[in-house]
Formats: sequence, C-alpha cells, structure tokens
Amino acid sequence: MFVDSHCHLDRLSELTHGGDVAATLAAARAAHVHQFLAISTSLEELPGLAAIAREHEDVVISAGLHPLHQAPVEPSVEQIVEAAQQYDVVAIGETGLDYHYQESVPQAVQHERFKRHLMAAAELELPVIVHTREAKEDTLALLREYADPHVGGVLHCFTEDLDMAREAVRLGFYISLSGIITFRNAAPLRELARQLPLDRLLIETDSPYLAPVPHRGKPNEPAWVVEVAECIAQQRGITTDEVAMQTTANFYHLFRGAVPDAPPHVKEALAQSGLLV
Repeated sequence: MFVDSHCHLDRLSELTHGGDVAATLAAARAAHVHQFLAISTSLEELPGLAAIAREHEDVVISAGLHPLHQAPVEPSVEQIVEAAQQYDVVAIGETGLDYHYQESVPQAVQHERFKRHLMAAAELELPVIVHTREAKEDTLALLREYADPHVGGVLHCFTEDLDMAREAVRLGFYISLSGIITFRNAAPLRELARQLPLDRLLIETDSPYLAPVPHRGKPNEPAWVVEVAECIAQQRGITTDEVAMQTTANFYHLFRGAVPDAPPHVKEALAQSGLLV
C-alpha cells in the first residue's frame, strides 16, 4: 500500500480523468494507493476539501494558508484553530516560507503567517505541513522557536540541502519527496534519499503539479506516487514494497488523525508489525 501524503484534489486538471475526483482516486486505488491527504492552501478552500473527504473515506484534509497566497486579511491564530476544528483536519498547512518570488507576499508577512500556523498547530497538537523554498535559515529558526517537537510535521516536496533535512529531522520533522526526485537534474535529492533514515521519509505527488518521469509534461495525479517510491527504492537498493510499507507507517505515525480512516487491513498490519506505536 502507498500513501499520497500531499495532493491538491480540488485542483485537478481536465486532462486528469476529466477532472473527476472519484475517477482520479479510483485510478490511484488501482495502483495500490489507498490513503490521500488533500492539502489546503487557503482557508476558503476548506468547505470544498471537506466535501471531498466526506465522499471518500480514504481522504483526509489539512487547514492552512500557503506562504504565497495573497490574502486580503491575515487569519489570526484563533481563526486557524477554529477552522481546523470545524473541518476536522489532521494537519495544519501548508504553511511556511517561499523567497523565490520576491515580488509576491512580503517576507515579513510570511514570517508572521508561518508563526501563527505553528502556534495554532502547537495548541491543537497537530502536525505542520511546511512549504520551504530558498528560505533555509529562516524556516529552521521559526521551527526551533515555535514548533512543538513532540508533534512535529513534514517539510513537503523537499528540494533543499541535506544539512537542512538533517536539522529538520533533529527538530522532529519528516522529509517528503515528490516526483522531482525522478528529474534528470535532481541528483542531490537522490543522494538525500539515500542518506536520510527511511523512517523519516514520506512520499507525495503534490498533484496536479510536478509529474514524475515518465509522465513529465502531464498534470500529475495521486496514482503516480508509486514512481516516487520506486525511485527511492532504486536509490537505496531495497524493494519498492519496503519503501511503501515504511512510508505508510511513517504517514500514520505523523498524522494520527488519519488512523481511523485507514483501511482495516492496514491498521491490522501496522499494529502487528509494531511500526505504529
């Protein structure tokens, strides 16, 4: 079994099974992907994401405001907490810092937004989904100051260096790898996949973005998280089944709120294996 730990099911392309969420998830399940975390990039998206989760028992959702989303009003910690509770989310995010687009949301606004999300996550004891791009030192500094190390979170679609990944792991975070790991110019990420402990890795698609090889140029979809797992397995010299088993256990260990939605055979296997403690 595979888990897509980060996908945007409310943004599917018309080229992806006609934009039909049910058909897209059916295709993923046929590829043995049986759990999906649908990610919020603004609080306004939550009603739509919650509707998808109600229709599909293997979908859980997060609540957050992307660092580059240009919000007319910044939500307070209390508003983030209230939204998370109202929509029964399993995580806060995605949130974080992105300095790639300098003309977008000012860094000072991103810092305050990220801080508020970290504070909300600590209050709710929910993991944080962190988007970080070209903001290594500031991201780590805010995690050190405001993140709850006993709850942790994940640096999703990770593209930074091994030193940052190791420090994030030390702070109680997981590292999630996407289809980027299959790209020709992603040798440093493949080295990272070899170096990090397997019990701190997650896999994701970030669909409909960043389709892996051999699907590059197409809208991404959750079924293709399998290619990410296969690439990691190849780099580590282990089987894809081992990657699937451990990253699935990692997912449920981090996102405890998703455990009740796990397929019964998965809960039984995790319990018997001792991977979920």
